[in-house]
Amino acid sequence: MRGSRSQERVPPVSSKHHDAFARAYQRGIAAEKKGHLDEAAAAFAEALRLDPEDHGGVSIRLAVIGRGRTPAKAPEAYVATLFDQRAGEFDEMLVEKLGYSLPMLLREKLLSLGLGPWRRMLDLGCGTGLTGASLADMAGEITGVDLSEGMLQEASEREVYSAFYLGDVVAFLNETESGAWDLLTATDVLPYLGALDEFFQGAGRALTPGGVLAISVETLPEMEQDYMVGPKHRFAHRDSYLHALSQSAGFEVLECAPVTLRHDKGAPVSGLLLLARRR
Repeated sequence: MRGSRSQERVPPVSSKHHDAFARAYQRGIAAEKKGHLDEAAAAFAEALRLDPEDHGGVSIRLAVIGRGRTPAKAPEAYVATLFDQRAGEFDEMLVEKLGYSLPMLLREKLLSLGLGPWRRMLDLGCGTGLTGASLADMAGEITGVDLSEGMLQEASEREVYSAFYLGDVVAFLNETESGAWDLLTATDVLPYLGALDEFFQGAGRALTPGGVLAISVETLPEMEQDYMVGPKHRFAHRDSYLHALSQSAGFEVLECAPVTLRHDKGAPVSGLLLLARRR
């Protein structure tokens, strides 16, 4: 998750290409801000050539300005770099400046539905551990997964997690033991995934029958696609897409409620909080 940026940081790239990449990347940013989209696209294409792992999320930027296809997810290198850079300041930025309260909203929803406690909780995209901390008294063992090593280091200081894994959340689901968990959370993580088919199928396999899935997504008004990249370089998803994937993965939707995820420049960021039970 992750708020708007006040300034653009040049992502780290191998020293061989760093200077050339930085010039192309910043040239693209400047052209985009001026509305010179063809010029921006050419500069971003050059940056992507110099950095094929896409630490700068150039493929996302190209989709936003209508000069590239919508990717299935944000590049792993981009997500890891973004949150490694912000790990130390993340909680202050997110909670105090952006009004992020989703972990406590989730806790309230779970309690209002009479759900829990759980034996084993999997917190996907755990970040600094805000969700794990909010549910610590409702779960026995809590395991956190995140692409950012810096975020995992911050989460470890909360002392509520039993184990951590550094890596992609979908890859982790594909590799985990069937029926290993009875609560699976992914709060403010899916805005970095576009296509969610593999995520839902993996969650269905990972959860024991009767286990609960709790996820959040961002939404945009009048969406016609199942998912799209929004103006803040994050994916938004349609509620009908979530319901269809829940059904196909063997879930019963308990609630899919609109929520305010955080605030961006004073404006509320709209989303959905979905709770579903594995059949």
